[in-house]
Amino acid sequence: MSYLKKRPSYGIWLYSMGIFASAAYFTFAAVQGDYGVFHRIQIEAEAEILREELAVISAEVREMENKTHRLSDEYLDLDLLDEQSRSVLGLVRSDEIVIR
Repeated sequence: MSYLKKRPSYGIWLYSMGIFASAAYFTFAAVQGDYGVFHRIQIEAEAEILREELAVISAEVREMENKTHRLSDEYLDLDLLDEQSRSVLGLVRSDEIVIR
């Protein structure tokens, strides 16, 4: 009678570990990688911040364009001219009293 010794099946174990390692790697890459979920959320947050900055800067540009137009040769706003000359040049009319 021959007694057969059963060998452990390392092939199935190695195959299972390879599949598990591959699944773990691709799951990690999908969440943490350069094109992962967390990176996408971070990019969307940065984009929202940049949109808000763009809105603020656009409002400033519109205001400056309005002032430029009001001080142009075609349309001269005397009140704005007076305000700018007072702030930039420090001019005061003769009937005003300056308190420091």
